[in-house]
Amino acid sequence: MATELANTQTDRAALSPEGRVFEISKAVYFEAAHYMAGKPEGHPYRHMHGHSFRLEATVAGVVKEGEQWVEDFSHLTACLNATAAKLDHRLLNEIEGLDVPTLERICLWAAADLAAGLPGLKRVAVARPSLNERCELVL
Repeated sequence: MATELANTQTDRAALSPEGRVFEISKAVYFEAAHYMAGKPEGHPYRHMHGHSFRLEATVAGVVKEGEQWVEDFSHLTACLNATAAKLDHRLLNEIEGLDVPTLERICLWAAADLAAGLPGLKRVAVARPSLNERCELVL
């Protein structure tokens, strides 16, 4: 349901974020290689290949008391960069938990890695933009 705002020129209380739930999102990029060992001989996914990945996290919540935001974007960025750094320029199959590195598994892995630093984590998405592919995990 959309929030109906009063005349914002005269009613500044209409712009008060307090008590409202917001979602904020940030994305970072990383490069990585992988292969799908379980595919039949001759299948193109069976061979090692690489992608440019986009990792996005969404945090939801009410505005923090004394602040005017749900989460500081610099903190969200730092958390995403730390997670992406663990994957960047790596062979994903060699990372514990990613022996079968599908987008779904990468989402689950990234969500587990981000959870401690982002208590309001609501969504994690991993995409391969050059292929127009995206997977989203709703928590």
